[in-house]
This record gives sequence, structure tokens and C-alpha cells, in this order.
Amino acid sequence: MTPHSDARIYLVDDDAGVREALAWLLRTRRLLSVGFDSAEAFLAEIDSWKGPPDTPCCVLLDVRMPGMSGLALFDHLLTLPWQAGMPVIFLSGHADVPTAVDAVKRGAFDFCEKPLSDNVLVDRIVQALDHSAQEIERRRARTDLQQRLDGLTERERDVMRLVVDGLPNKIVADQLRISVRTVEVHRSRVFDKMGVKSAVELANVLRGL
Repeated sequence: MTPHSDARIYLVDDDAGVREALAWLLRTRRLLSVGFDSAEAFLAEIDSWKGPPDTPCCVLLDVRMPGMSGLALFDHLLTLPWQAGMPVIFLSGHADVPTAVDAVKRGAFDFCEKPLSDNVLVDRIVQALDHSAQEIERRRARTDLQQRLDGLTERERDVMRLVVDGLPNKIVADQLRISVRTVEVHRSRVFDKMGVKSAVELANVLRGL
């Protein structure tokens, strides 16, 4: 089975021939694509989404297009908090290579110079989809962690902060002016709600925020 069979590759290029050729190439590798003839059309698509993509995706973006350029579109994409989950691969002509290289330094996943090598391009697309999948999973993990934190009471949060600092129950009790037994109860509830078994594991989980 082809990796990322549920992924989407967004082809943003004003040349219909290029879009059709890329779509055909991707179909031969059992990868799904959606074409857009302008940066504005792709932006309209993004604006219609109810949230960030929840399946792996990437963008193949032409540098030069009428109206909004690929670079201007990329600048806009960089403002999206979830952009890392939608890597951008620039498609550039020889004259655009320095510009594309600069875009990579600013966060683009890669650039491929036209004419394209099919195998090289598909390999980079798959790598971009791998990156997208990892970012989406990290985002889900952060969301889950935040929901677990939101489920803590104020007192449980107080106990958690001191436990993560490595303080023993007696010191936590003294600082919060509660009994050691109460600290033990809150500590147990924190571990249960956060899905951990130790203070060290809790500290490691919180680093994911």
C-alpha cells in the first residue's frame, strides 16, 4: 500500500499543462492531488476550511504566477499557526533558483527546479508528507495535553507545579498549608488525569507544550 494514501497534494500553478502532468504523475503513485490555477484560488480554499488539515498534505507551489506570486502566497501561509503541518515545495525555473533557496531558508520544505525529475520530485513529496504527518500528530498531542491540563482543578495545578519542581510531599504540604494526605490525594489525581505514573514522566509530558 502506498504511504499516505489519504494525503492531499495541493498543486498551485497557473499552467494547466503542468498541473495535469503533476496530477497524472501522482496518480501513478496512488497519491491524490487537487489543482489550483492561482494563489488566490488556493487561499479561497484555505479560507473555507473549518480548521487545520487533519490528514497529511503538502503544497507544490509555482514561484511566478499572474496576480499573487507564489512567494507572496508563501508569506501568507507562514502566518498560519499550523503551517508546519502543510509543507511547501517550490517549483522554480532556473532564474528563480536563488529566490527559491531564500524561501527554503525562511521555512519552505524544498524547491525543485524545472524540468522536474519524476522520481526526485515524488521522493521529496513523500518526505514532505512524512513531515506533515509528524507535525499533525504533534499538534494532536499538544491539544490532548492542553485538554488534560484544563481538566485540573486550581489546587491540583498548584500541587502539580511543586511536584514537577521535585519537591517532596511534606514540603509541598508546608508551602500550600495543607496536609500531607491532601497532597497525596491531589498528586494521585494529577497523575491520573495527566496519564502519567511519576513526577519525572509528568515533567517530560509538560515539555510538549
